[in-house]
Amino acid sequence: MADTTTRAMVEQLAAIEPAIVIGAGAAGLAVAQALIKAGVPTAILEKESRLAEPWHRRHQQLHLNTHRDLSALPGLAFPKGTPAFPPRNVVIRHMNDFREANRLPVEFGVAVETIMFMGDHWAVRTSTGSRLARHVIVATGRDREPFTPRWTGMQAFTGRIIHSADFGDANTYAGKKVLVVGAGNSGFDALNHLAGVDTAALWLSARNGPALLPKRIGKIAVHRLSPLMARLPLRVADAVMALTQRLVFGDLTKFGMPPAPAGGASRLTSDYTAIAADDGAVGAIKSGKIVVVPPIREFTRDGVVLANGSLVDPDIVIAATGYRTGLERMVGSLDVLDGKGVPLFNGGDADPKLPGLWFTGMRPSIRGCFANAAILAKAIAGRIAGSHPPSGASR
Repeated sequence: MADTTTRAMVEQLAAIEPAIVIGAGAAGLAVAQALIKAGVPTAILEKESRLAEPWHRRHQQLHLNTHRDLSALPGLAFPKGTPAFPPRNVVIRHMNDFREANRLPVEFGVAVETIMFMGDHWAVRTSTGSRLARHVIVATGRDREPFTPRWTGMQAFTGRIIHSADFGDANTYAGKKVLVVGAGNSGFDALNHLAGVDTAALWLSARNGPALLPKRIGKIAVHRLSPLMARLPLRVADAVMALTQRLVFGDLTKFGMPPAPAGGASRLTSDYTAIAADDGAVGAIKSGKIVVVPPIREFTRDGVVLANGSLVDPDIVIAATGYRTGLERMVGSLDVLDGKGVPLFNGGDADPKLPGLWFTGMRPSIRGCFANAAILAKAIAGRIAGSHPPSGASR
């Protein structure tokens, strides 16, 4: 009987994997590479059937707003001739090249449902069965689930309401009356593309003004200064961004844009609002092609009533209203999420009451998601490798 019990315990210990990464986006790939290089055997579970699925689904015109030199995954530069702001297809290829170059063991078609703390390890329940791990790194992304508000009357509206994630080909909006809701990063991305399309009408409904930077000042790509900006105190970074925005664009409140509620760096930290990048939208606002209007009050059958009581009649409403992590089902019972569903800790920080649980890529960064993925990966791998015995050693 004792031998049977001992054998069962040994089998259970053998089944406990050193590390499981959930999600094979940029953050997941980067942390898996860092762990494997540090000698920690790591499995990567990806619910989709291929890498970069969100990038495959986004519109053809999509580019990174971050410079190629600060957007490559660790140890793999973009190919010679890549544009300064890599386009969607190049990003997809880069992620696949990174996986192949590092021989990362991605298991496709495995959706993680819940993870449970077992005292000294974690139980990961997946669509293909349960697994055990000493460390679980959640890297499913902060843009996992597009979020559209429940506006009053929207069900009766006879036009189309889509999320900015489903923007599609900008040319399909030619001849249409379009209302973009939200002046953040996604809203300006849509507006940058629509500014060059012959729309019948183009409105921007903004509750708050953005922290907005140009992609370039002259020949200088502004994002190349992000490592310096990231080292500044928040109030100094806020002031630098505000001054840059004012010097480059002037006073956008003259064109109906509401003031920003706080500085760009502060909002990035406090409510995870990413900094918007202008690539033509501001010029269209100043020329009158894009008309800035108040927030939405409600929808009617034929249009949208704004906060000031005026009415616009768009054919298409693009909800550039952000995303949610969608982590409530997976980790909601662990008390590790804030009111917006964002993990309370990220990167090398962890909850001492839940050893072995890590999150990466869950918050925006001045540096950009790819550069930040590498920084967080190094921090997490350092923490885990320090607690992981060398191969062959006993625990």
